[in-house]
Amino acid sequence: MAGVWNLEHMRLFARVAERRSFSAVAREQGKAQSAISNAIALLEADLGITLFERSSGRQPRLTSQGEALLEDVRELLRHCERLDGRATALMRGQEALLRIAQDEAMPYQPVIDSLEELAAQFPYLQVQLANSAQGDVARKLVERRVDIGLFFNHERVPDCLERRSLGSVEMVTVCAAGHPLARERRVSREHLARHRQLLITAQESDYPGGEALSSQVWRADSFYAMAEWLMRGLGWAWLPRHVVQYPTYQAHMVELPSEWRPPALVVELAWRRDEPLGPAAQWLAERFAVHLRAIG
Repeated sequence: MAGVWNLEHMRLFARVAERRSFSAVAREQGKAQSAISNAIALLEADLGITLFERSSGRQPRLTSQGEALLEDVRELLRHCERLDGRATALMRGQEALLRIAQDEAMPYQPVIDSLEELAAQFPYLQVQLANSAQGDVARKLVERRVDIGLFFNHERVPDCLERRSLGSVEMVTVCAAGHPLARERRVSREHLARHRQLLITAQESDYPGGEALSSQVWRADSFYAMAEWLMRGLGWAWLPRHVVQYPTYQAHMVELPSEWRPPALVVELAWRRDEPLGPAAQWLAERFAVHLRAIG
């Protein structure tokens, strides 16, 4: 084994393994298919093993040795992205502009308190804050439209993002004050199943609180849209406690004593792996975690 590996060859190996096609990767890279095949052959020679089974007219398949090395190669490439990003951050120093995207249902007070402290700590920093519906925060990070994102952990987050858990917010079972369920002393799953349920997400998602108990389900991508429906007696829902306590809704909603509720929503900070957090973003993350624990 030579022990000296070409990083670009490793990137091509991981991409061919994902696409299962030399020609597809060649089109992506704007190269001849022979160039991709030669790069993989050189990597195999460097490693001293065969990575792909090649049969005429068939897609390349990973060998057992290739399967064993694939995740190690992916992790090495992730470390390289982090290294490049950290070098860039060191070169830039403190951020001049911090672009933040947050799930629109993020607890209001911890965000505002943290930003107020950020203004005092970094007086010359410019800030842009965008509120987004479920799923849009990660998309904006991937598209490099924001620098950091705050969202509730759900579904599969894109691989190019790093994440850090900051805390959690409690979910409660609620209905409108005039809803039939509001008259029940204790609500079972059977009680809930008899009435229309309001859910936060698409049917195929595993977003926390996404379990359908009722055969009648209305869905929205916003907790606040659900709260508006709920106030009008259109169904019952699981909502974050801080949304229920919002002054506009508080007098119109009843928390139901229930035998089951979804797990707490885990709040995560996310950023691109190749663009690690600068000093202001790191400081803001710490303060937000502190304020989030305080409301818990």
